[in-house]
Amino acid sequence: MSEAPAPGDECVATVEVANPNGVHARPSHRIVSLAQDFDAEVELEYDGRRAEARSILAVMTLGVPPGAELRIRARGPQAAEAVAALVAFLADPDGP
Repeated sequence: MSEAPAPGDECVATVEVANPNGVHARPSHRIVSLAQDFDAEVELEYDGRRAEARSILAVMTLGVPPGAELRIRARGPQAAEAVAALVAFLADPDGP
C-alpha cells in the first residue's frame, strides 16, 4: 500500500497528440507502460473526461483523436518525470 502523495508533488502538462492515428491500442499500451515506470499517480484528461493512466481500458475509452490536446496530471515523488516521459511520447509523431 502506498502513501498519499504530498500536495506539492503534483505536475500538470498539456500536449498535442502527434500520432496521426490518435491514441489507439498501441499508444494506449505504451502510455500504461510508461505510467507504471514511475512512482506517481498519473491521470489523463480529454474532453471533460478523466482516465487513470495505468488502465489500458480507461486510456482507450478516452478516444483521443490525432491533434487533440491531452492534459496529463501526476502526483507523487516522480510526478515531473512521469509527465515529461508521457509528453515526449505523445508529442512524437513517430510513436507507435
